[in-house]
Formats: sequence, C-alpha cells, structure tokens
Amino acid sequence: MGNSDQKWLREPLVHFLALGAGLFLLFALVGGGDDERTDRITVTSAQVELLAEGFGRTWQRPPSPQDMVGLIDDFVRDEIYYREAIAMGLDRDDTIIRRRMRQKLEFFTDDVIAAVEPSDEELETYLADNQTKFQVAGRVSFEHIYFNADRRGEAATADAEHLLAQLAEDSTLDTRELGDGLPLPGRYADAPIDKVGTRFGERFAEALTDLPVGEWAGPIESGYGLHLVLMSDRQPGKVPAFDQIRESVEREWRAERRQEAKETFFQGLRERYEVVVEDPAGASTAPGSGTGTPESSGTDQ
Repeated sequence: MGNSDQKWLREPLVHFLALGAGLFLLFALVGGGDDERTDRITVTSAQVELLAEGFGRTWQRPPSPQDMVGLIDDFVRDEIYYREAIAMGLDRDDTIIRRRMRQKLEFFTDDVIAAVEPSDEELETYLADNQTKFQVAGRVSFEHIYFNADRRGEAATADAEHLLAQLAEDSTLDTRELGDGLPLPGRYADAPIDKVGTRFGERFAEALTDLPVGEWAGPIESGYGLHLVLMSDRQPGKVPAFDQIRESVEREWRAERRQEAKETFFQGLRERYEVVVEDPAGASTAPGSGTGTPESSGTDQ
C-alpha cells in the first residue's frame, strides 16, 4: 500500500468517526436493555432559579442571558454524563459514591431535626440531665516556687522541703529570688484549672484542688519538676445559669437528637435485610437477621 493509500488513515475525521462508532457500540451493549431509561431532559423553572441564585451568590450579581445559557448548558451536560455513567454502571463498587449516597440519605433525618423547635422546658431538662457537658472549669489563683529535679537530682525534694519549713517560719521571704528559673509566670490569678493542667500537667492541677488556701504547701510534681505552691483563691467548677448558655444547650440537644434520629432511621432500614458474612474457612455468619438476632450457618460438624 502506497503513501497516498495510507494517508486517509491519519485524517482526524476518520479517527473521530471510529471513536464515535466505538462509543455507540459500547452504549448499545451496556444500556440497551434498560426499559426505564429516557432520553428526555427537562430543566424545570425551579432548577433555573437555583442556577441563577447560585451564580448570584458566587459573583455577587445576577446572571446575564448569556450567563444563563452557559449555566443551563452546563447543567444539561452534567445530567447527560450522570445518566450515561449510571447506565454504564460506573457508580458500582465506588467507595466515594457509596459514602456520598449514605450521606445524602442521612441528610433526611437532619432536615427533620432542623425543623423541630425545642421548648425551654425541654432544654432545661436536657441541661439538668447533662450538666457535665456544660460545666465551666474551676479557677485558681496561686504562686509557686520551682525546683529543677534534673539539675538538683535526688536533693530536689529535700531542698523543697527545707525551703517550705523556712517559709512557715518567715512569711516575709522574697519568693521571687528563691528556687530555680522557669520560663513561666511565678503567679497566676483566676486561671482556669484545665488551662493550668495543660501547662503544668494533670497531676499538678489535680493536686491544686486539695491544697489549703493561704499557706505554702508541697512539694508538688509537675511536668517540669517540683513546686512549692501558695494558694490564694480557689473557685470550684459550676454550671452557668440556663439563660447564659441556652444556645449551647440547644446546639448539644440538636446534635444528640440528630444522632438518635439517624440510628432509629437506620435500624428501621436494617430490619428489612439479612446480612451474611462469608469467611475464608467457608462458614457463613449472619451478624443480624431482620429482627436483629445474630445467627450463623455453615457446614455441620
């Protein structure tokens, strides 16, 4: 075959026609037997309005007629690709699509909960039953003297106890010149106890709740070493008044109701199925039948 005879094989039009024929054959094989498939796409007035609203939120202006043509064309393009992908089974065995479908189904329960307006009486009852969720951490005011256990070694405890005895005898000692250096404040006023725990360690914060107020005590261990501590004030944690935290209570109430609704919805769906899990040994186990009762099946022993 000469060069002139082969030239037509390299023409773009021939390649395009061959590709089109291949796609036509593929679509016929995959989607030809679907009786419910329709070739009609209707872009409703409501969808047109949503497209216009979305454009306005993005560009801060209403769409022009040319913009609307582009928006509708893109919507139709998405719909065509979506339908063809479904017809070809491209949605099957796709983890991302499965999760997205689950998420959209769960949104139904979210919409139900969003429409419910709890009364103050309901929220106050919820607050009474869940006080630990809303309790504000206690607050402490104290000063401390630090002893570097890494530098002092085994003598750190004895040094701290010796200074504690000196402070008991002479309260006029200038504590700013005592102990070892630490890049943290030596005094804390009205500090949340949980923040103290974050900075010094939970064991240190817990020890502060039992120390006497108005006298030096210790030594107390922290994440840095040992400390002598003078507590000047301690306020216990408390639950604020309902009027002060109503929004927080309602937010937690909705989150809990939403989770309960999702679980109730799922259990209603779950009862329609029997789940059988096959293991490599050949036995089959049913984690739960339609009534939720575990049962198993396999070869007789």
